[in-house]
Amino acid sequence: AAQGTLDVLPNLPAFARQGLFAKPARLDVWVRLSNGGMDRASDRVPDVRGFSMRVLGVRGDSALGHGPAVSQDFALINQEVFAFPQSGEFVDFVVAASNGNGALLKFLIQRYGWLAGPARLLKLASTMTRPFRGFAAQAFFSAAPIACGAYAVRVRLLPAPSNGPAGKGADADWGGDFSRRLQQRSLHWELQLQPFVSEALTPIEDASVSWPTPYTTVARLTLPQQDTASKSGLFLAQQIEAAVFDPWQALAAHRPLGDVMRARKVVYYASQKGRSAV
Repeated sequence: AAQGTLDVLPNLPAFARQGLFAKPARLDVWVRLSNGGMDRASDRVPDVRGFSMRVLGVRGDSALGHGPAVSQDFALINQEVFAFPQSGEFVDFVVAASNGNGALLKFLIQRYGWLAGPARLLKLASTMTRPFRGFAAQAFFSAAPIACGAYAVRVRLLPAPSNGPAGKGADADWGGDFSRRLQQRSLHWELQLQPFVSEALTPIEDASVSWPTPYTTVARLTLPQQDTASKSGLFLAQQIEAAVFDPWQALAAHRPLGDVMRARKVVYYASQKGRSAV
């Protein structure tokens, strides 16, 4: 966990100059870094990595329609696209995987066929085992779209060159790598938006398709030098661990879009109730 600021840039194009990005501003941010697995595990275990931001001090209606928004959250992962076109297919995969490798292989063959099933498993495995460069050196993505006023966008967080190259052993201990870097200097990222242009090129409902449109930098994230192991750092970590980080905790101008995001609305809420997050 860490804290910092998000600086919204001036003179943005019309599609980006909406909601949170309507005018230049400096906003406080909480950052939560995590593994994607449902069980606690070593950083050495191949997994999806999550970079979540809670942007504080926003003003506007909530995406959930519950009055004013309390924050604008971004839940990003180190994969540019979602592994499956829609949520139902993903849930079926997870349920099969929970019953062991044999059940998973049987499910894939039944769903996709004798050739396509194992091929899909190999593709997923190669994605999961791709070396992780560490949170200071890796790009992160929303994978699914959100609104940007009357427009639709996907989000990318791009590390600044000043963060330095991938750290040796970061994939085995990304927590240690990140904390050491942050203890030594400030870290920086560019927050970028990628616009929707057409359902054929940039589909809203199929989260597995990579959008070909260019990214535009709309804000800069700065985490100032801080000690995550200090008394104040550990207290912040406790606060953030108990907090909600949810793409649906957002401004109405940035409401989540598409099948995967609609599923996340239900699942994230159940998770938050289960752990009494606030």
